Amino acid sequence: METHSHNLKHLMQQLGLPADPTGMDAFFASHTLPANQALCDAAFWSAAQAQFLREAMRDDADWSAAADALALRLS
Repeated sequence: METHSHNLKHLMQQLGLPADPTGMDAFFASHTLPANQALCDAAFWSAAQAQFLREAMRDDADWSAAADALALRLS
């Protein structure tokens, strides 16, 4: 069985967001996750992005570490 480890850059690409350092920094500077709000419930996600994050965090341990890293960067 092959396993994949997804990092923050891969998650940004999957979400259709800038994955280069400059683009990622700009995204993090302009988006903030309110305290006590789940990552997938943030108002700035499209419906498809929110659904992907919801499913990734619930079903796929390979994406959960990257999602945690994204939530931390947005906090």
